[in-house]
Amino acid sequence: MSRGDKSSYTDKQKRQAQHIEEGYKKEGVSEKTAEKRAWATVNKQDGGGKKSGSGRKDH
Repeated sequence: MSRGDKSSYTDKQKRQAQHIEEGYKKEGVSEKTAEKRAWATVNKQDGGGKKSGSGRKDH
């Protein structure tokens, strides 16, 4: 992975990013662009990094 420290992400988020990246590569997107798009998608979905699940509210 080219930019940033991905250690703050959960294993699930890392798997999601990998899966999304592979999908972009199949569409002919370059590896660098596919990676950026994949992590942007994960960040948009989850807000980035680890979150504690029990006390979190979306208010």
